Amino acid sequence: MGHIKEPTGVDFTVDPTPLTDKEKKSISEIIAYYKATGRKKKFQKESRSKSGRRIAA
Repeated sequence: MGHIKEPTGVDFTVDPTPLTDKEKKSISEIIAYYKATGRKKKFQKESRSKSGRRIAA
């Protein structure tokens, strides 16, 4: 990935997106499972349909 030069008078800033409580809990469960077993936890990825609703992929 290359370097992006900022135009004069413009500042590029990137803020992290806040996690929901559901996402925080899910991440904690995955980390706890990995620490207990040493293996990655298998789970289904969620994707979005054309209408914007989440569906299990």
